[in-house]
Amino acid sequence: MKEIPTQKDKWQVALDAELLILKKCQLEKSLDSCMKCEHLLECTTRDKYIKVVYESMNKGSGGGFEF
Repeated sequence: MKEIPTQKDKWQVALDAELLILKKCQLEKSLDSCMKCEHLLECTTRDKYIKVVYESMNKGSGGGFEF
């Protein structure tokens, strides 16, 4: 059976964009993970990525995400 391509929703598009930004930052710093970065706790790039991940999971239904 042939798979039908699905259109990405706005949350997936935003997630894909933020992932590219995050990966670029890691590449520039020669890191394979944010956990190895000295700026981990004050990184706005990572914070934005985490927010977009949560939004893509709940599809904008609200709520917060706190560690």
